[in-house]
Amino acid sequence: MTAAGATLDLRPAPGAASRARMFAAQTRLELVLTLRRGESVLLTLIIPVGLLAFFTGVDVLPHDTGRPVDFLVPGVLALAIMSTAFTGQAIATGFERSYGVLKRLGATPLPRSILLAGKTTAVLAVEVLQLVLLVAVGFALGWKPSGGVAAAPWVLLLLVLGTAAFSGLGLLMAGTLRAEATLAAANGVYLLLLLIGGVVFALSELPGWLRVIAEGLPTAALSDGLRHVLADGDGPGLRPLIVLAVWAVASLGLAARTFRWE
Repeated sequence: MTAAGATLDLRPAPGAASRARMFAAQTRLELVLTLRRGESVLLTLIIPVGLLAFFTGVDVLPHDTGRPVDFLVPGVLALAIMSTAFTGQAIATGFERSYGVLKRLGATPLPRSILLAGKTTAVLAVEVLQLVLLVAVGFALGWKPSGGVAAAPWVLLLLVLGTAAFSGLGLLMAGTLRAEATLAAANGVYLLLLLIGGVVFALSELPGWLRVIAEGLPTAALSDGLRHVLADGDGPGLRPLIVLAVWAVASLGLAARTFRWE
């Protein structure tokens, strides 16, 4: 026992080859389980596509935002990342803790860092499916992105930073709260960020004090950055990159330190 009363882990640290095999196996398992959950498919695929189609066809956006589809696609891409990396992962991982799945994994040589890395990598794989589907729907609705091939590196950087930030937040929540609390909190945060995260409504429509808060949130940073690149044909700007990087480092660091197996 340590001085703080926690059990000291005396298992030998796995080597690089063992860690690589663990990582590959855990990533494959997480991906299969995610695709098997019907609620995950609804959250990650159907809802973003439905929102994109609905708000493109309904005249509710301010006229100064340009064509609705050009404004909406970047925001819905950000929403898709949040749906998978944050909400879906938080809820699934929270119930894995509740059912004792993670407790059993904790008794194996699997390091906590490999578990978190495997979950995050599986999220990236699901996001590829989301992006392909949403881009195809966007083109079908008349979306005309700007920037061409030169925009691809910026989009990739924003998506990776956004995934890291949301994944860290989801794992932080799932690793510290009870499953029922995680379910309620994850859905509540999802709805809040949908409304004030610049996904379907411009941040300029928010009251001044709320806009200041929203600009510091990862959803607004990701949607704004993607909109600068894909709708305006510019770089993402420094603010979205800094906001996403800070959220990614802070959330993943806290998740790695505080995540509990049970």
